[in-house]
Formats: sequence, structure tokens, C-alpha cells
Amino acid sequence: MADEPHSAPFEHPIEVERLRGNTAFRFDETPSEAEAEAIRDALGLRGLRKMRFQGEIAPLGKRGWLVTGELGASITQSCVVSLEPVKSRIDVPVKLRFLPESLIEDDTPEDVLEDDVEPLGTMIDLGHVAMEALSLAMPDYPRSQTAELAQFSAAPPGAVPIKDEETKAFAGLEALKGKLSGDSE
Repeated sequence: MADEPHSAPFEHPIEVERLRGNTAFRFDETPSEAEAEAIRDALGLRGLRKMRFQGEIAPLGKRGWLVTGELGASITQSCVVSLEPVKSRIDVPVKLRFLPESLIEDDTPEDVLEDDVEPLGTMIDLGHVAMEALSLAMPDYPRSQTAELAQFSAAPPGAVPIKDEETKAFAGLEALKGKLSGDSE
């Protein structure tokens, strides 16, 4: 049996050919319940509500397009400490330039390429743009306000903890100085 093509959780492609060269195209994208569930699963979220991506695709020069808009979503993630649900509201501006590959220099090092430039193909997928913006805006380490980190000590068993901050910072140097002055006398 042949493999079926894998589809992205939230696809809303716009054919570049249908865009008019001098007119902005307004959009307002909201995932269906099934798409929201697929986005949630793809991004490892516990919950996703009220996701909306709205803005416009406007001409950029003679051959490029500029996508600008606002992405909003309410997400629920797991706390990295306690695994409790952590709710966050995401509201971020989105700006992404789509340029023909001929305008994106092949010899430009990747670290010099700007983050807001994508190669222009036959489609601009607003769903992909929205998912990327959401994944970049999500908290990397969500933490519940009630979560507390356990105290950790790297001291060997039986060691006496040093309480004075100044002493702690220079304790090793003082011991080394004592050894060196004792050897040279």
C-alpha cells in the first residue's frame, strides 16, 4: 500500500497566482475543532481555545508578498515542575516576507538570513504561518504559581554548609593561598 501524504494539522493555503499584484488580501483564520485538536497534539498542549489569526497579505516589491497580522490563542500546558495545568494567553504580532528563491541569495550564510523571510512557492499557507508563530510564542518552561522547586545541594555527605556569601565565594582561593604560602616558606 502506498503511503498517504502527511498533512499538517492546520492548513489554509492561499494560491499566490490568485493574489492581485497591487491589492492586499485580508484574511481571518480560525481552526475547526478537529484542527484545534490536531494543533494541540502537534504542539504538546493540554488545551487550545480561541485561536484566531487575522491580517493581510500585501504585495512586497514586484515579486514578493508580506504577511502581517495578529495571532491570538488561549493555551494550556503542563507545569514543568508539578505537571499541573498552566493557562497562558498568547497575543503576538506576525510579520513574514515571502520572496522568490532567486531573491534569497544561496551564498548567504544561514545565521545572516533574517528570521522573517520564507521562500515563495505557489502557495502561502496561513495555517503553517499561524502554527509557527504560536509555537514560537508559547512559554518554553511553563510553571504553575504554586509549584516549588526542591532544594538541591551538591555538597558531599558530611560537609559543613558555608553560610557567609563572601566566605563561600573565596573559600577555595583562601585554601589555595594557604597551600602556596606554606610551600614557599
